Amino acid sequence: MVRSNQTTTVTEFLFSGFPQFEDCSLLFFIPLFFIYIFIVIGNLIVFFAVRMDTYLHNPMYNFISSFSFLEIWYITATIPKMLSNLISEQRTISIIGCLLQMYFFHSLGNSEGISLTTMAIDRYVAICNPLHYPTIMTSWLCTQLSTGSCIFAFLVLLPEIVWISTLPFGPNQIHQIFYDFEPVLRSACTDTSMILVEDVIHAIAIIFSVLIIALSYIRIITVILGIPSAEGRQKAFSTCAPHLGVFLMFCGSVSLMYLRFSATFPPILDTAIALMFAVLAPFFNPIIYSLNKDMKIAIKKLSWPQKVFNASAS
Repeated sequence: MVRSNQTTTVTEFLFSGFPQFEDCSLLFFIPLFFIYIFIVIGNLIVFFAVRMDTYLHNPMYNFISSFSFLEIWYITATIPKMLSNLISEQRTISIIGCLLQMYFFHSLGNSEGISLTTMAIDRYVAICNPLHYPTIMTSWLCTQLSTGSCIFAFLVLLPEIVWISTLPFGPNQIHQIFYDFEPVLRSACTDTSMILVEDVIHAIAIIFSVLIIALSYIRIITVILGIPSAEGRQKAFSTCAPHLGVFLMFCGSVSLMYLRFSATFPPILDTAIALMFAVLAPFFNPIIYSLNKDMKIAIKKLSWPQKVFNASAS
């Protein structure tokens, strides 16, 4: 903090970590560290399994590999700083560092949300309009959708970050496990009535994405149930189940985190929701995607290429 005359300019924020368990931060550091390593390795395996197996070079798996790549950077925006704050005596971050963390975390989160929406539309076209699927979901369109979603997600958040950077801040204690809009804006020493407007805009964007995905899967499930053979139903559902599982995890945690407006939760519940949103949902995603039959084979090829080659040759 810098003091000039009688005004106070906040140059850094203090991180409260896990305020309910200040005396046992190391107990949180160890599992969180291994969870982070698991998420990174798990998503790298999924990413390279798709990239290295030509059989998986189709829109569905290309979207999965893109999502896994985004997931690595999504958790890297927050968890390393969480780990540092858990074992450090000086739990601070500069204003610029805080804004950068919020920007990358939410931009990558928005990219993932758009990717999940694109995946739902992809599965909708594949199952509900299979004859036209190859001509609609071309590799060029998939590349445009993946690239465009990232560019849009990173650009749409810039005005909000720039606006926050102009605010004067007073209390610099952040009561959260990572630096997020709501706790940071709560410490601003100015009229933040625009926060409500932004909350509404965020809520509309989240609800709109959830509705698109939900309606797509309702239609998909209806079509699947109409398939005459049990084998056909099982095969069609197996391509959608991983996406549906990831969608429920992602949107459930996002809704609990950001669709509560002025509602307040007890600190321990607030921390639990934030953990589910920032840590647990990404933890389960590579597990869910690796349960797919084709993905299992690709991962085995990646892990034991010689054995798979010999088995296929014999």
